[in-house]
Amino acid sequence: MDLLEKLKESAISVIPVMAVVLLLHFSMAPLGDRLGEFLLGGVLLIIGLSIFLLGADIGVIPVGQQAGSALTSRRNLPLLLGAGFAIGFFITVAEPDVHVLAQQVAGVDPSLSPLLLVGLIAIGVGLFVTIALARVVFQISLRLLFLLFYLLVFACAAFASPAFLGVAFDAGGATTGPMTVPFIMALGVGVAAVRGGKDQGRDDSFGLVGLASVGPILAVLFLGLIQTGQEGGSAAQVDVRSGGLLEHFVGMVPAVAEEVGMALGPLVGLFIVFKLFLLRMTRQGTIRMVMGLLYTFVGLVLFFVGAKGGFIPAGRELGGLLALHDMQYAIVAVGLVLGALVVCAEPAVWVLTAQVEEVSGGHIRRSVMLASLCIGVAAAVGMAVIRVVGGLSIWYFLIPDYALALALMLPCPRMFTAIAFDSGGVASGPMASTFILAFTLGASHSLGGDPIADAFGVIAMIAMTPLITIQILGILYDRRERAAARQRQEALERHSAGGQKA
Repeated sequence: MDLLEKLKESAISVIPVMAVVLLLHFSMAPLGDRLGEFLLGGVLLIIGLSIFLLGADIGVIPVGQQAGSALTSRRNLPLLLGAGFAIGFFITVAEPDVHVLAQQVAGVDPSLSPLLLVGLIAIGVGLFVTIALARVVFQISLRLLFLLFYLLVFACAAFASPAFLGVAFDAGGATTGPMTVPFIMALGVGVAAVRGGKDQGRDDSFGLVGLASVGPILAVLFLGLIQTGQEGGSAAQVDVRSGGLLEHFVGMVPAVAEEVGMALGPLVGLFIVFKLFLLRMTRQGTIRMVMGLLYTFVGLVLFFVGAKGGFIPAGRELGGLLALHDMQYAIVAVGLVLGALVVCAEPAVWVLTAQVEEVSGGHIRRSVMLASLCIGVAAAVGMAVIRVVGGLSIWYFLIPDYALALALMLPCPRMFTAIAFDSGGVASGPMASTFILAFTLGASHSLGGDPIADAFGVIAMIAMTPLITIQILGILYDRRERAAARQRQEALERHSAGGQKA
């Protein structure tokens, strides 16, 4: 029954994107043979996403919550912080999104080694997960940390090589994907539950993903301070399919399975260490953990076979075809629509919105969160396409939007600020690093632009806009709660006054 519910959720997420691409295929941008790849890839995406979400529910998230609670209850700060770094590092190495981004970057700029990028991003995540856990333990202001670290980010960006700007900010978004988010969020919930009371624990349950996203940005910018990279390049071309449609996808399975298996290896080792030395798991709990990891493996293999075999080639082809039209506003409109739809297909978005609804006791509804994220990501992709078409600098978008996001922290409730920065990370997951990035790379290539400067940065913008929309949602929510409290108080006073007269 759970799998059927996940299939329904996944289908509702992915089918609208497929419908838009079909509409464009029969009107403005015929995809030819790519259409069959895209449709079959979409089916694999739906099945893979469903199995992955089921595995996260029964295996990954419970272990993360138990590990967070067990580490905190030991009252051993070095153990907690050391385990936080190890968890952040190995989970990021196991994150397929990071490898997809690194491969796409290397395809445009061969001077940037994929292994070096993955290693730096993993170190950045590990360091900032440690900082995030220390924040919960010592009750350091999350707003203060975001302000200080983003000021540091922009200070480093001002001196780093321009070729690294889009890649660095994209790294911050891509690292928080379907493997990283469930585990880090569950870890934060477990630590906060032990550390604080009900309200304090609820506020501290979020923010880990948001802080973890800062680490990769700083790590890649540090590389940009000591290495120049290449200013230009051309979009990497997708391999031409040989053989039939089924052979195309089946032929990808061994390589993708090996990639996912190697990425999950450190995570499995981490879980074994937790089982032996940290967690007291029953036989049934151990079986559920193993089954969850197996589901996660199968789901991710299917998901990435569908993404690499269907969604990435079709996204690049679609972006290239639309960019050739004289009416370039059409590609901006398509970007807006795709942004609103694609965010719903992100695996981590469903994990985050479910945990927000659970931790808030149902006060923050999942549907409201999804609507806010759709608005934010639609605006982000629209702006990213405008950058590609106009060849505009990413600075024109990042500086004012981040300034607004940081300013909104003042009137916004603490929990919503933490949720907003977490949302920025989860919105920029595998669909962004595959379909949307491929879409902008194809458009940049067709327009004769510079992909390393124009196309990269779209993941960063997807990660940026939820910081604004979710905090605005939080301010509106807070005002509604205050108004409702005043009405209850006035009604109570009227009732008391009526009783005294009687």
